[in-house]
Amino acid sequence: MRDTKESRLLLVLLVVVAFALITMDIRGGENSPLDGPRRAAQAAFGPVENAVSGVVDPVGNAVDSVRESGKRGSTITRLQKENAALKERLAQNTRTRTQAAELDSMLKLAGAGQYTIKGAQVIAMGAAQGFSWTVTIDAGSRDGLARDMTVVNGDGLVGRVTTVGPSTSTVLLANDPDFTVGTRMEKTGELGFATGQGNRPMRVELLNGKADVHRGDRLVTFGSQAGKPFVPGVPVGRVVTVEPSGGNLTKTVEVQPFVGFTRLDVVGVVVVGPRKDPRDAVLPPRPTVPPTVPPTATPKQSPQPGGSPTPSDTGSALPPGTEQSGAPSSTPDSPTSNPNSGD
Repeated sequence: MRDTKESRLLLVLLVVVAFALITMDIRGGENSPLDGPRRAAQAAFGPVENAVSGVVDPVGNAVDSVRESGKRGSTITRLQKENAALKERLAQNTRTRTQAAELDSMLKLAGAGQYTIKGAQVIAMGAAQGFSWTVTIDAGSRDGLARDMTVVNGDGLVGRVTTVGPSTSTVLLANDPDFTVGTRMEKTGELGFATGQGNRPMRVELLNGKADVHRGDRLVTFGSQAGKPFVPGVPVGRVVTVEPSGGNLTKTVEVQPFVGFTRLDVVGVVVVGPRKDPRDAVLPPRPTVPPTVPPTATPKQSPQPGGSPTPSDTGSALPPGTEQSGAPSSTPDSPTSNPNSGD
């Protein structure tokens, strides 16, 4: 449409008419004279609006879905991060509880043996190739540690300190083949020397070839002079195999260590040994086994012909040819000869 004077005049006229109709509609309220034409227009153009809305709505819904998917994606990411943080916190709490239990057990062992210990944590484990079993702990000379100190945990003997740095130290574990410690048998006091065998039980050579040793007997450390490298009374392990001596001067047994060397965490280095040898005091008490009562056998009665009880039933046993008192004696029916008779 060209921009002419007539077209401008028509546009102004249409605007004036529109304002006039709006004013009449507002003033008329419910009785507006335009209510009838409005209803007619709704009836005429309503289906067209619905058709256009049906075509346009899927597009709008698709756009909304894209927008909502972005929001949902960010929500899922946030929830995943929160879930990971909760799992990490739970793992830390579990580890804290485990370490607290290990520390409590170690303090009880130190209290029973009257050891003064310095707590430390295993921060690295040496290579196990070639039967080399060592760990690194986060304590060193600054913490009062020195070479040839005994290392324990809540279960017993872990090893001894071999090298010491300012803030870390290396511990040779008791299952290393180069590790040897003097031992004492529980109760009997038989002495020997235990040597590590890697993943296998420790090998112990008892000095007495005739020592009375049984499976399940326990051993503790014998101790060294001035408590280095080993303090006395630390639990070592339990006998699992007793080899026949065969007339040898020594007896060999295999001992399963109390300590699990592949799961070490919290350990204690004994910086001051006990004033008195605790001997077996550090060992936990043995579990008590309730005595077994043998079942009582009930005697069985064997019925006799005629229903008469047997001697075992009456509780008396008569020797052959004897009778019970009060029972009439029976004589044979054959006649008896009288030596004084002349008949």
